[in-house]
Amino acid sequence: MKTSTPGKTGKDSPAKAPDNGSPSQMIDARIKALADWRGETLSRLRRIILQADSSITEDVKWRKASNPLGVPVWECAGIICTGETYKDKLKLTFARGAALADPSALFNASLDAGTRRAIDIREGETINEKALKALVRAAVALNASKASARR
Repeated sequence: MKTSTPGKTGKDSPAKAPDNGSPSQMIDARIKALADWRGETLSRLRRIILQADSSITEDVKWRKASNPLGVPVWECAGIICTGETYKDKLKLTFARGAALADPSALFNASLDAGTRRAIDIREGETINEKALKALVRAAVALNASKASARR
């Protein structure tokens, strides 16, 4: 599995991350530390993302003192999306979301960004699992096509 990398501004730092844990263990720690609707929702989103394609891997990036648990990242031939936590929402940011078709209109944030798109999820909101899986699969396919074009 991959290791974490420092660098990006944190959103929450409720607990200390495992020092040498796997990315999956670090994401488990993030979910446990949230201990509210955000943890439950992040857990559910994580399950949906991982079910979308068996080749998806987890990573944790941008760990630092102000965000020791880092940001969960799901990858397959590149970053698919990140799972950021804020006080009032969770944000799934798709690295190449602007290039993805979104027929179910899941994207509701970063709509003016040139490359990325995001889905903000607030307490009590649900997400269309089938549509999210389709979006993740499209992101995996896009990453794979970009990776094969570089060869």
